[in-house]
Amino acid sequence: MRGGSGNAVTIEPMIAPAHIGPSATPPASHVIDFSYEEWARLAQSTPLPLTQSDIRRLSALGDPIDLEQADAIYRPLSALLQMYTAEVGALHGKTSQFLGLREERTPFVIGIAGSVAVGKSTTARLLRELLRRAPGNPKVDLITTDGFLLPSAELEKRGLMDRKGFPESYDRRALLQFVIDVKSGEPRVTAPVYSHIIYDIVPDEQTVIESPDILIVEGLNVLQPARADTHGRSGATVSDFFDFSVYVDADEANIKRWFLERFMVLRDTAFHDPQSFFKRFTQLS
Repeated sequence: MRGGSGNAVTIEPMIAPAHIGPSATPPASHVIDFSYEEWARLAQSTPLPLTQSDIRRLSALGDPIDLEQADAIYRPLSALLQMYTAEVGALHGKTSQFLGLREERTPFVIGIAGSVAVGKSTTARLLRELLRRAPGNPKVDLITTDGFLLPSAELEKRGLMDRKGFPESYDRRALLQFVIDVKSGEPRVTAPVYSHIIYDIVPDEQTVIESPDILIVEGLNVLQPARADTHGRSGATVSDFFDFSVYVDADEANIKRWFLERFMVLRDTAFHDPQSFFKRFTQLS
């Protein structure tokens, strides 16, 4: 999904799309562009189960979103996701019946990626809340890949502290195994916890994921393809286990502005915490 100052949404579906619009000419690719208004009309029959206070609670710091925008963008997206999860569940049931199996359905996994300050955290939290309030009230969990960053001491040891957030700064093997375990139906899977105050992994703390119906995995690099080795072969990557992927994008100028606005708010608030790694920046103007 791509949004920007042009108020548009771009969808790259998993199946060949039907043509949308008055022209008889089919699209040249599997990418469909919607105007803001076209996208908002897709789920008009589905009420938005959120209030303005929900939006304030769920949106990330400095994220410029209000109830009207959440209604226009996230209601159709959550409706689309509900359709996907229902169809995957129906297919699992029919396949199990056909093969004479009695295996439980494994979680539906959604990957959400995007740059720093683009709004992917807000997207992840809003979708979690909307999907939780869908018919049947499915259990929806959210995990961020921050917990799989290597500890700061290890990054310092490897000379990677200035590369924090880039793919090489993550324990990619642990992240991959985490998603594999969830997708394999393991009843209890744990992940490390990251603190943005101390800018490091929190010792002896874990996030516990226990048999969700839907798991949202949010992070900078979760849609990055696997690297090929010297023989041109590539192994498994996290996105191989996603049932649905969302990439949040915006015009570069907007992302830069949002990042700076968020930084200045943090400078006046969280950076003053005595434990904050960024306390040194409180005097910047």
